[in-house]
Amino acid sequence: MIIDCHNHIGVDLLFYLSGEFPYAQHLSAMVSEGEALGVDRWIVFPMVSNLSLNFEKMRKGKIEFPGGYERVPYAWENRRMMQEIFELFPDLGRKTLPFVMLDPMRAPNAQAKELRKLRGQYKFYGLKIQSTILQSDIKALLKEGRCFLDLAEEWDLPFLIHSSVNPSDKWAQAKDILKIAELNPQIRFCLAHSCRFDKECLDRVNELPNTWFDNSAHCIHCDCAVQNLGVVAPKERRFKSDYSKPAQVITDLAEAYPTKFMWGSDSPFYSYVGRLDGGVLSLASSYEKEVKALRAQKPAVLRRIAGKNTLQFLKLKNEKLLS
Repeated sequence: MIIDCHNHIGVDLLFYLSGEFPYAQHLSAMVSEGEALGVDRWIVFPMVSNLSLNFEKMRKGKIEFPGGYERVPYAWENRRMMQEIFELFPDLGRKTLPFVMLDPMRAPNAQAKELRKLRGQYKFYGLKIQSTILQSDIKALLKEGRCFLDLAEEWDLPFLIHSSVNPSDKWAQAKDILKIAELNPQIRFCLAHSCRFDKECLDRVNELPNTWFDNSAHCIHCDCAVQNLGVVAPKERRFKSDYSKPAQVITDLAEAYPTKFMWGSDSPFYSYVGRLDGGVLSLASSYEKEVKALRAQKPAVLRRIAGKNTLQFLKLKNEKLLS
């Protein structure tokens, strides 16, 4: 069984209104494309922007709260996703493990209240944060967003958190996430995007008993490393591998961090195309490329990084629970 641990479904108005790509993914399209490539199960969560944000500002690529149609971040999006999974398409929904999305900084108590209501109606397996696009400081989890840590502990659910090492990104620094994990050893954390290949952070993930990492959007991050773009760690901090060969990078990461590496595609964000500095930044890839790099691994490695490690992160003892 191959589990893809990082996928978005729904629509993202920020990307749509500001002219960036991708901006949507159907549950049915994700499953159809993934199954054709041999993927069996998907951890899923909503897109990043939400209806509590000001639409006019989003057209300009800016974040402003409040000002949208909704008052509570992700109250609509999480419920909409659950209805699609459990009610509209239950046959497809059985192949997913839904996570709820949250904003660590804005109206946290109201979000927590909505999550409790949702928990009474639907089953979900974890909590997801993408604080960079939201411009919402991940360190808020230790302050006003502490209620989310309390919920994770109460429900024994893990966090999957977007991570960055670019100094200009003050909202999702991998070192800040690792500090939060260190201070909360009773809660499980996954740092997305291979900590942008920052070896110091990857080594720290390996050391802490309650942390994992995923390699979501792996192929375009390898492209960024080849081009020395700022979204990945600079050469002096970068994990040593041949980034012109994404499959080789997976092999090397899986060898260096055998129990902490989880495979994920970040569908549909395995591609990104948008405007940058007066031009267009095109990091175009495909689900097929992500799976091809995975399938280049030895069977035992594939089973570990796309199965066993993910089940341990979720605290699911066997694959029968996913049938």
